[in-house]
Amino acid sequence: MTSSFPAARPIDRIRSDVQSMHAYAVQDARGFVKLDAMENPFGLPPALQAELGARLGALALNRYPGERGGDLQRALATHAHMPEGFALMLGNGSDELISLLAIACDVPGATVLAPVPGFVMYAMSAKLQGLRFVGVPLTADFELDEAAMLSAIAREKPAIVYLAYPNNPTANLWDDAAIEKIVQAQGEQGGLVVIDEAYQPFAARSYIDRIARHGHVLLMRTLSKFGLAGIRLGYLMGPAALVAQIDKVRPPYNISVLNCECALFALEHAEVFEAQARQIRDERHRLMMGLGRLPGVKAWPSDANMILVRVPDAAKAFEGMKARGILAKNVSKMHELLANCLRLTVGTADENARMLAALEASL
Repeated sequence: MTSSFPAARPIDRIRSDVQSMHAYAVQDARGFVKLDAMENPFGLPPALQAELGARLGALALNRYPGERGGDLQRALATHAHMPEGFALMLGNGSDELISLLAIACDVPGATVLAPVPGFVMYAMSAKLQGLRFVGVPLTADFELDEAAMLSAIAREKPAIVYLAYPNNPTANLWDDAAIEKIVQAQGEQGGLVVIDEAYQPFAARSYIDRIARHGHVLLMRTLSKFGLAGIRLGYLMGPAALVAQIDKVRPPYNISVLNCECALFALEHAEVFEAQARQIRDERHRLMMGLGRLPGVKAWPSDANMILVRVPDAAKAFEGMKARGILAKNVSKMHELLANCLRLTVGTADENARMLAALEASL
């Protein structure tokens, strides 16, 4: 006897909204000059590679992560000049911290709010956790629309407002007075503000000197742009009582002993990475000068290790650069404000010269 009911399928157990989503896409960079992901283009000097290898080889990989996590927290707090009365929690990259914030703040009707275009994980993590995401468009020149942000906070009463400082993919630092008004408005309605400083090594300003003024502001950073994108290490700082609550939803042992030891090693040799950041900032200036000489190309000022450019035809330029061995990021479909825009990572002097030549030939 055959059933009249349709056969059950395992895929039907997957949420329909998840099925309709697009997965985060990572381009295959094999064989290309990789300038699409805002990575530090410089590796460790050979002597430090050997020293780090010896340290990693001596780790007790048969044991769960232990006390070194506390050592790393203290080292990062010192490195970041964390204020008294604040605490720091670790994440497997900033992505995990953003997900943990969504979990911790998942109360009925909760909303996450951020300027758009911005970092895609703010919206993705909120939606995956079942929270509403509200994006507030930037102005045509990628500045904060202060009035629209304040109106949205009053209307939505969001649990979290994300402010990337500098922003991704626009690479700019927003007006400090506008940020303070947004921070104040969000505090008055009882919500959190997360200042995301992923690109702090390349920026002219940081919010760290202002964070102690507020009891509702968290500061998030990562070692990815510091030069350790491969180890996936992010950290969140804020008032100790607040961080303690968010830390409750963090999985145990979320930071491997390998990640932890690599991060500690890097902080012990911070001067090497600071020199690399200075070199990237110098290359950014030279790259901006070169872009300024290309006809039909508009480049926006950058406080990150990337530059946003508008070209006559983003798809044509992207494919032309790719055919010439240069992998950039076509962000023109991310948001209508980014029409015909490419995001270019700042690389080495040689990589930047090759990228400029490829872009010019592809216009």
